[in-house]
Amino acid sequence: MAASPAEKEQPAARTRRDPRARRRAIVRAAADLLVEGGGGDITHRRVAERAGVPLGATTYYFASLDELREAGLQVLVDEIEEFVDYARRISAGVPREPEALARLFHDYFSDRDKMRADLALYGATIHRPELHALALRWFDAMVELLTDWTDPATARLLAAFTDGIGLHVMLRGEPVELDELTRAITALMRSAPGREEDG
Repeated sequence: MAASPAEKEQPAARTRRDPRARRRAIVRAAADLLVEGGGGDITHRRVAERAGVPLGATTYYFASLDELREAGLQVLVDEIEEFVDYARRISAGVPREPEALARLFHDYFSDRDKMRADLALYGATIHRPELHALALRWFDAMVELLTDWTDPATARLLAAFTDGIGLHVMLRGEPVELDELTRAITALMRSAPGREEDG
């Protein structure tokens, strides 16, 4: 039996009839291109080609390239913040010790896709003050998570440390060793006010 017109319909055709799906495809394409380019500039044409939509669709949904870029970056922030939710879930009931925190971060730093998204986010926002708040959402979420493990000042220090480690991993193209990460996090957490030194 021949396929019906509905069965023959391709995803791109369905997207044309679903404005929200088309917009999501455009934003996803922008996010992917930002990651591939390390946060570098994107164009309406490249996004349209990646999303499989006419060039005019990108300008229909996004009046400017800055608006499109920001929408793509928003996707990256949302995906990076999923790590915070994941870490909070799997660390529920886990003793708040440096070794456990180091393992969480080691898993994160070992995920090159997440590291590339981090780099793209900072690369695209570092010279754009109007987008700094978007990038800082990740930092603030990390601080909030880490205050479950230590005091607020040390949590901010640890969050800044993770920023630096992420950049180091991407620039060197090498994973961070778990034992090195554990030593560093242990030193930072033990420097927290009111925390007694071991030994």
